Order: sequence, then structure tokens, then C-alpha cells
Amino acid sequence: MAKHQDDSPAPESVPISPVPTAAVVTFRDRLYTSRTVVLPDGRTLAVVKSEVSVDGADDMALKTLKAHAEFEQLKE
Repeated sequence: MAKHQDDSPAPESVPISPVPTAAVVTFRDRLYTSRTVVLPDGRTLAVVKSEVSVDGADDMALKTLKAHAEFEQLKE
């Protein structure tokens, strides 16, 4: 039995770009090794081993941590 040959063109492959993800931003707590930071909107951030990490797209968390002298943004 002969195989049917498909003369139709192969479907074009569309490049799939990865979904951009916001980088994680880490801050060092200069005063405490462990504490809970309460953001103005009521959310909390946990400081563990003198560090707290937030999503780079979380404007409120970034603004809050950058506004306090007790936190230092770490360079990644």
C-alpha cells in the first residue's frame, strides 16, 4: 500500500517569546535579622536572616522599603 504524500506546505513556526517576569529585588535589613514589615495596603513582608525579597513589579513594596533608611537594596 502506497503512502499518501501531502504536498501542502508545512505550517509556519511562530517563535514563542518567553513571558517576561519581573525580577526579584532583595533588601538587607540593617537593624533586625527577623521581623515583619507591614505595607500601607495591609500586606506583610517577612524579614528572614536580615533579608527581604519582593517582586520587582510590586511598586508599593519597593517604595516602602526604599523610603526607610533601615533597608539597603542589594545589588544582584
